[in-house]
Amino acid sequence: MNDFIYRLQNVTKAYEGRCVLEVENLKIHRGEIFALVGPSGAGKSTLLRLLNFLEPPTQGRIRFLDVEFSADEPMPLAYRRRVTTVFQRPILLNRSVWANVSYGLGLHGRHDQTDRIEKALEQVGLRDFIRQRARTLSGGEAQRVALARAIVLQPDVLLLDEPTANLDPYNVGLIEEIVQQLNQEGDTTLVLVTHNVFQARRLAHRVALLLEGRIVETADVETFFQSPRDPRTVAFVRGEMVY
Repeated sequence: MNDFIYRLQNVTKAYEGRCVLEVENLKIHRGEIFALVGPSGAGKSTLLRLLNFLEPPTQGRIRFLDVEFSADEPMPLAYRRRVTTVFQRPILLNRSVWANVSYGLGLHGRHDQTDRIEKALEQVGLRDFIRQRARTLSGGEAQRVALARAIVLQPDVLLLDEPTANLDPYNVGLIEEIVQQLNQEGDTTLVLVTHNVFQARRLAHRVALLLEGRIVETADVETFFQSPRDPRTVAFVRGEMVY
């Protein structure tokens, strides 16, 4: 992978004058699975919001493909639509599974996409749930509906914010399998925020440790877990860091 889909330079994010994120330099390769690990409050979800252009950085620039995003340069809608997020606790419409998965397509003005919706539901193992109401779903099923709603848009980048937190091992396995399939078959770039270092090790090509709003270390998955350079990474990987 020689090209980058994201490049961040001297990016900060502050709320009410308090800096919560400070990233000097970060590059994410096109087509990779990139995992962000770190304790709660480290800034992982804030970084994900910037990558999805939900809010601008306070300072610095985020380059996405060939367009720059900053406090003074909004991201064009056509580019924002190339990135989507699946959150830890997805909000579903109190309608059928089909209606939920088709909702984003309708917002994009892309109607009559029956084949695409069916394929997305097949990918997440919910082909037989088309008419089921969202409120009747289990937590794992709801998360898979949220995944289908995202992947039906065929984004260049899929951002996953703790996508398997509080799920049973069966659904964790299903979602991890879907993530790998999306990356391998669709060449989708995935950025995964997770507390689960084992999940990061199973899924990611590269991993970054975020502490107190700063990236401590970024490395390929084998180096990160087998021979990290920073003692804080060593402590985190070994489970010795208390947070």
